[in-house]
Amino acid sequence: MASAADLTVGYFLEWPMPFQYAKATGMYDEALGMEVNWVSFDTGTAMSAAMASGDVQISVSQGLPPFVVATSAGQDLQIVDIAVSYSENDNCVVAEALEIDKDSAKELEGKKVGVPIGTAAHYGFLKQMSHFGVDITSMEIVDMAPADGAAAFAQGNLDMVCGWGGGLRRMLEHGNVLLTGAEKEELGILVVDVTSAPANFVAEGAETLEAFLAVTAKANAMWNAGETKAEMLEVIAKDAGMDLEATEATIGTFEFPSVEEQLGEKWLGGGLPAFMLGVAQVFQEAGSIPAALESYEDAVAPGPLTSVGEM
Repeated sequence: MASAADLTVGYFLEWPMPFQYAKATGMYDEALGMEVNWVSFDTGTAMSAAMASGDVQISVSQGLPPFVVATSAGQDLQIVDIAVSYSENDNCVVAEALEIDKDSAKELEGKKVGVPIGTAAHYGFLKQMSHFGVDITSMEIVDMAPADGAAAFAQGNLDMVCGWGGGLRRMLEHGNVLLTGAEKEELGILVVDVTSAPANFVAEGAETLEAFLAVTAKANAMWNAGETKAEMLEVIAKDAGMDLEATEATIGTFEFPSVEEQLGEKWLGGGLPAFMLGVAQVFQEAGSIPAALESYEDAVAPGPLTSVGEM
């Protein structure tokens, strides 16, 4: 358990978000009265492991599917806010040499695909293959983080690869998607990241957590307002380890819902547990988790964000 003077927060590089402006300019340190430790991860599954070991108290922008995988396995984590919605920035890419599109997707049977198992990209892959009637048992599925998948794809070692962010941008240099973000949403493939924390930290570190979420909400509101975007973009790009053009292209596909929107029926106010159950059932059918929980309502903790909204 983190003491009042020790808070470690997980995040992703090459995944530009408004909170990084607050991170880089010391807004979190000032509001929390402590120096926040930040550690970067390649996947949301690695974030779960770090929270399980007690090394990380808060994970910003953990994919919802890795969160579902962890809680389905019995890890006591809770969602405390919606970090970002990004259906255009998480997808699977088919090698251009194959010339396979949504009308010929069945030709993917028997092919080799790189997928970060247990992530949003994995969930999207399973849902897309199910939609197209592709038998995934015929495929060779390799567990690869997006950066590794992109490199293998560029070398011609994979027929299809799935990922997000910088990895996805590099994948698209060598292939094509089957479905756009809008087409995926029509199939019920929502792509959303959450801010998550161990349940004991949510309970015992409530004051720290509320202060942290308030800064995140402030940074999102600043970004959404638009007046300081140019200044924020420069700081965010540097913190994300990206050039300005790539940062602008990536963050332009992201939506950062307000506190009010997050607490509404679509997300923390009711829709999220039902969506998580659907995600868990897809993973269960694919054999990626032994079983889904009966309900994921206990895995959502709207209390801290509600307090932020009342500030």
